[in-house]
Order: sequence, then structure tokens, then C-alpha cells
Amino acid sequence: MAEQPEELKTLATIAADLQFSAEMRIKAIQQLGKIGTRDAFLALLELAANERLFTEERDLSLRQAREIIRSGR
Repeated sequence: MAEQPEELKTLATIAADLQFSAEMRIKAIQQLGKIGTRDAFLALLELAANERLFTEERDLSLRQAREIIRSGR
């Protein structure tokens, strides 16, 4: 379980870093959604609020966060 916070931090960093390709950022956002924990949910909300990201990536972050809520995880 100690790996998960580090994995979340790494994925959130990749998702927010504009030096990575859009494809990599999108995959990182999707992975955060698959993790589905409270911390992943919060990271997704933070990404959605990041005005530097493209609108599509922000929307994807919100959709992933919504799926976490729907799944009840």
C-alpha cells in the first residue's frame, strides 16, 4: 500500500506536465481514474482545476472523478 501514494504522485505529475505528450497525460489521467481511491479523486479534481491543461484533459479529469463517485469507491 505504500506504493500507491507514490504512484498517485507520479501519475498526477505526468498528467500536469505540459512537457509530456498529450497522449501520456491522458493515459496518466485514465490511470488515476482506474485507481479510484479518495486520493486519486482529489488529484483528478486538482487536474480539472489546472487552467494550463487543455480543455479536453480537464474534462477527462472531471469524467474520471465522476466515475469514481458513481462506483462508490
